Amino acid sequence: MNPRVLFVCVHNAGRSQMAAALLDHHAEGRLDVRSAGSAPGEEVNPAVIEVMSEMGIDLSQETPKLLDTDAVQTSDVVITMGCGDACPIYPGKRYLDWQLDDPAGKSPEQVRPIRDEIDRRVRALLDELTGG
Repeated sequence: MNPRVLFVCVHNAGRSQMAAALLDHHAEGRLDVRSAGSAPGEEVNPAVIEVMSEMGIDLSQETPKLLDTDAVQTSDVVITMGCGDACPIYPGKRYLDWQLDDPAGKSPEQVRPIRDEIDRRVRALLDELTGG
């Protein structure tokens, strides 16, 4: 069974969507990747959709999803991105907290550096989880 990674942010409309899509893209089926939000937004941020499409990743059909306890319990690694105490903590899970700027209200030019930092982090995580 592949390791399961869950990315969580408040609205599941920006950072966690980018992280999940990038990790899934780079993992090529070697990981089970999901994302969710503690208070999901109505849609994925249009600037996020635009900057991800520049990398050949289509998020236009994605929708923000509500974080539930099952998603956390069935994950091996949970990466939070600014959701603070809203993310449930379970023993035996590995938690990482990535401090990243929120792309909400930002232009594509402002979102690209956030995307690039997330891409750098997910590549390092993938190397770690799959032995490089």
